[in-house]
Parts: sequence; structure tokens; C-alpha cells
Amino acid sequence: MTSATAARDLKLPTAPFVSSVMQIEPQWIDYNGHLNMAYYNVMMDRAIDELWLQLGIGPAYKKERHGSTFTAECHVRYLQEIHLGDPVQVTIYLLGADEKRLHTFEELRHAGEGWLSATSENISLHIDMTTRKVAPFPPDIRARIADIVNVHAAVPRPEGIGRKVAMPAK
Repeated sequence: MTSATAARDLKLPTAPFVSSVMQIEPQWIDYNGHLNMAYYNVMMDRAIDELWLQLGIGPAYKKERHGSTFTAECHVRYLQEIHLGDPVQVTIYLLGADEKRLHTFEELRHAGEGWLSATSENISLHIDMTTRKVAPFPPDIRARIADIVNVHAAVPRPEGIGRKVAMPAK
């Protein structure tokens, strides 16, 4: 089965998409005794990889159709510490898309207790890997993305979307 066929046959993911439960790796804990900031991104990126499989743009898509995505912009908020032993899960909202870009918002939560640890808002670009330049998604993938954006548009938006980095107002 090709990735194009697989994308058509995939069931639409839940809205929002919920990743598998992940565990903190011991080498990710920094000298402050909590998850180092870089590994929040690693965990959210692993969750994005799970959603990309549902979109039909995972590793098989890269191999067969020579397309992939690169992150163009990322804004992470660190809200509550995560420690070794804490199970985590990422919720992803596919907020929007056009012919070449995806706009996502991720929430990293403690999988057992449900509290919010971090958020990440991202713009990803579709890349033609033969030229390594931004390129439109193929029509079948674009249609699947549009379907999922529409499903995700029906759920309430989480707090924090569209925030910018700035000093607090006095």
C-alpha cells in the first residue's frame, strides 16, 4: 500500500489529537532536577510525528513521495515542571493549513493527573525533499489536512494560542 492510498484509508484522528503516553528519560533531567527545556520540544515533536502518520506525511511519505515538513517557527511556554517518573501525553490541535503550511498548537500534560506543563505553537512548512524547498502538499494530502482542520475547528480552542514573547505590562 502506498502512502497516498494509506492516507485515504486512514480514519480521521480525534479532535484534538492525543498522543501515546511517553516517559521522561533519565538523561533529560538537568542539574535543577527537572526536565531540561530542550526535551519538552523532543516530546512534543514525537507527538507531532504520531499526528503526521495520521495525516499520511510520515516516513513512508518521505520515502515514496519525497516530501516532508520542517518547522519554521516555534513558541514554547513552560508552565509547570516535569520530573523523572512523570508520564506525559501531548494534545495537538491542527489550527489551520494552506497549500504549504501547517499551524499546530500542542499541550504537554501529566498523563496521570492531567495538569498542563507546557505548550508549543508551531508553523511547519511542506518541503520537496528533492529540491529541499517549500512546495505545495499533493492534492490528496491537502484534502486530508483540510478534513482534519475542519474536525479540529469544531472543538474549543485552548488558552495560549497566538501569544507573543513580551515583558508583562506594568
